Amino acid sequence: MRIRDEVPADAAWIDTVVTAAFETAPVASGTEAQIVRQLRADGALQLSLVAEEGGAIIGHVAVSAARIGADAGWSLFGPLAVAPDRQRQGIGSALMTEALTRLRGSVRGAVLVGNPAYYRRFGFHAWPGLFLPGVPPEVTLALPLDPGVEPGGELVCHPAFALDAP
Repeated sequence: MRIRDEVPADAAWIDTVVTAAFETAPVASGTEAQIVRQLRADGALQLSLVAEEGGAIIGHVAVSAARIGADAGWSLFGPLAVAPDRQRQGIGSALMTEALTRLRGSVRGAVLVGNPAYYRRFGFHAWPGLFLPGVPPEVTLALPLDPGVEPGGELVCHPAFALDAP
């Protein structure tokens, strides 16, 4: 398996992997692939990494710019997707690790909405005062990458993430 930057020819594969990965996810909006397409169309992807094996895309992570309150310079991770038949094999962890490595030194920190038990292994956790309206605070997680940064305030992300809003 190798992790590399997305290229234009990967878009359909990414769409397929993201859709399949979230079909069985315990918490999903059904708009995850559309979010990635919108971020791509708007030129809003800071990183779009794929895990590839044997010429097939088996995983993907999207990273886009975000801010917390008035504090810009944050990167929002998501969606992170691994083909259902390849989950629990370290592919998602490899994508996360590579993305974090690439971001260190260039952003204040990383933020996401996800399972605390999974993302804790990368250093993410909930912070008092960090929130995304309509989302439980215990799943709104951040990982400061600058020393002394303590995220607090509303997480503001690209409008593509409002695709599942009523």
